[in-house]
Amino acid sequence: MKISSFAAHSVKAKLQPHTIERRALGRSDVLIEIEYCGVCHTDLHFVNNDWGMTEYPVVPGHEIVGRVSEVGPEVEKFKVGDFAAIGCMVNSCGECSSCKSGIEQYCLQGFSATYNAPVNDPGGFTFGGYSQRIVADESFVLNLPENLSLSGAAPLLCAGITTYSPLQYWTVETGMKVGVVGLGGLGHMGVKFSHAMGAHTVMITSTPEKGEDAKILGADEVLVSTDGYSMNKEVGEFDFILNTIPVDHNIGPYMDLLKVDGTMCVVGAVEPLKQVNAAQLIFGRKKLSGSLIGGIQQTQEMLNFCGNNNIVSEVEIIKMDQIQEAFERLVKSQVKYRFVIDIKSMANA
Repeated sequence: MKISSFAAHSVKAKLQPHTIERRALGRSDVLIEIEYCGVCHTDLHFVNNDWGMTEYPVVPGHEIVGRVSEVGPEVEKFKVGDFAAIGCMVNSCGECSSCKSGIEQYCLQGFSATYNAPVNDPGGFTFGGYSQRIVADESFVLNLPENLSLSGAAPLLCAGITTYSPLQYWTVETGMKVGVVGLGGLGHMGVKFSHAMGAHTVMITSTPEKGEDAKILGADEVLVSTDGYSMNKEVGEFDFILNTIPVDHNIGPYMDLLKVDGTMCVVGAVEPLKQVNAAQLIFGRKKLSGSLIGGIQQTQEMLNFCGNNNIVSEVEIIKMDQIQEAFERLVKSQVKYRFVIDIKSMANA
């Protein structure tokens, strides 16, 4: 089936209207009419080929929400008219130890990403949510709680699960002191989740002005990382720190904040961290870890948690023809806290 989309055709090119072809509906497939798609910084990385793996034309978008318009004859979880969502994955090998353990994001063969992944579908690669419709096997499609706004729910499929997964894995709960470093698309979700899980939540930021926003989002305290006196007072006080800084940085000051046996999990910087001092790990039995997204089961758990606690992302809705401006503002961190595309606007773009 031919579908309208927006695609980049070369390195750093502007996204333009583009027609793609989706596969015909299979027996276990679900067809979703996309209503909103979040804008992740990963989308811009792929458009610019920053990681050297982009296949053009690329149709980005892996924070997808909409309604089911058709289902295959073997589909059991969805019916026409249901809200549905797709995140960063649309398939995995299903046979390796990770897949069998429900952590498909760590598939030993590599999961099939929602866009730019090689497949046997028309075009040879997956195409993402900057499009009007998408087809996926029901096992990688998620139920969306009806009480959540569709636009606010879209970023939960990436920014949400990226922060929920480590907080849940390290059993953040009442009685713990949790720090969230960086108040952006990931960080603002980390604050919301940590607060909802009952932890004493501290926003750690280099910009004091973000402190008031963080408190509105659920932070109990704000710690300014450039204030040496305040940082020294908090040495050895944190059970867990979620680090959402997206670039290489000195993690030393944040490791100092951890208690003995404390953990800092990096979810932002997908690159080498040059300033890691093993002595900080040894003297304190501290742990430096990382986390990707969650598996399908955990992502559904996250969406249910959001439904029960009325948690959505803070978003700015844009039209499809505003995507270039959004990318420019994204680089400058000029959004609170996630852009979401109204896909219906594509018809007029």
